[in-house]
Amino acid sequence: AGAKPLQVELGHYESLADSGRQVRLARQGMPLLRYSVAIRGDTVPLDGIGFTADTSVPNAVAFRGALPSGEPVTVQYALGEDSYIIGVRGEVEGAGGGQLLVTVANGLRTEEPDSLDDIRYYAYVLKPVQEDARSVPFQDLDTARAQVETDGPYRWVATKNKYFVLGLLTDSTAQGFSGARLVPTPRAKRDLARDAAATVGYSLPDDGTFSFEIYAGPQQYKRLSELGRDFTNVNPYGGFFAGMIQPFATAVMKLLLWMHDALNLSYGWVLIVFGIAVRVVLWPLNQTAMRTQLKLQGLQPEMKAIQTQYKTDMQRQQQEIMLLYKKHGMSPATPIMGCLPMLIPLPFLFALFFVFQNTIEFRGVSFWYLSDISQKDPFYILPIVMAASMFFLSWIGLKAAPPNPQAKILAYKMPLVLFIVLRNMAAGLNLYYAVQNLAAIPQQWLIARERKKAMAKT
Repeated sequence: AGAKPLQVELGHYESLADSGRQVRLARQGMPLLRYSVAIRGDTVPLDGIGFTADTSVPNAVAFRGALPSGEPVTVQYALGEDSYIIGVRGEVEGAGGGQLLVTVANGLRTEEPDSLDDIRYYAYVLKPVQEDARSVPFQDLDTARAQVETDGPYRWVATKNKYFVLGLLTDSTAQGFSGARLVPTPRAKRDLARDAAATVGYSLPDDGTFSFEIYAGPQQYKRLSELGRDFTNVNPYGGFFAGMIQPFATAVMKLLLWMHDALNLSYGWVLIVFGIAVRVVLWPLNQTAMRTQLKLQGLQPEMKAIQTQYKTDMQRQQQEIMLLYKKHGMSPATPIMGCLPMLIPLPFLFALFFVFQNTIEFRGVSFWYLSDISQKDPFYILPIVMAASMFFLSWIGLKAAPPNPQAKILAYKMPLVLFIVLRNMAAGLNLYYAVQNLAAIPQQWLIARERKKAMAKT
């Protein structure tokens, strides 16, 4: 009782906020976990009683004490083969039918150079046994919301920041945590919910025993995947669109990790190879889409003539348009089908956007002049290249196209808009988008030549 809270330090990860030391999970003076026992209508905090340590078991330490009413209490921690996993076993004699209450840390220590960006990812995540994981961001834990109490069972409960996570996981065969209570708190506009709390309950069986696992470590995909229990979803991608984005984000993550291991390349080069490969794979689809657009542009004079001639007879106009499509071997669905191939890459582009926001595999990875591809480009070189290459692509596309004021305005404005949006985001994300644009230039140039020849014939 009264002892200084223990600290969890991750030996393989350096702090980017305080050079010279490793990442620590616990915030200053705040424990990662607090235990209480609810028994016979009373709640007894275990950090208010005295314990003695027993280290007689290898790779484990057991703390033994007694409740004020005399019931013996044992809490044992055992390190597994993975040093980020701690097995917790214990017993509260005579507490059958009661509950062990575990209060989870209200936020992990910020170890990133941009602490405000790190804080935006602070959240509690709960995984019901029969449902998908759901996240409760700290920004929602304020006085505008009532105290949240939910019934379980929960397979796991976690608190996380951008790259690291502290999770309590029940065994896959166990009943799970019986419930959770999230307590909101007043907070400053740009501050943490410092006094918020998430407490989970563990229903004690007749013999008063309990067991679960603690994962205190990085949000590294392979490690989280090996834990099972859908723990990879502790960081759901896509927000409201998670159901659509998450599968693509998972696929992109697996592919990037495989390329890194199989090709023995740094993640910077992996992104370059990946960006070029995507363009090569989609080349036939894009070619088909662009040629379809050329055909549609060739129909525009005849289309306008039909619309002018039958502007007062819509039924006849539709019939003539159908005949026009048939004459040229097309259908009314051709415009939509022509655009569809260009929409295929979008889920992967969005997925990569979310993946880059908090993928720890990219954290601290240097490439060329960049010291960390997960941080913004300090010189804005890649965002400028990304915007300039996008403008050049648009310029080539408009060069031999029919006059279209709206398309021209969009072509000039969109690169600037994307530069403003992406300039302070991960340098690796800008690298990928820039490579995508540069790899698309040859195809855009070839299509522009085809368009120019087609227009000359017309």
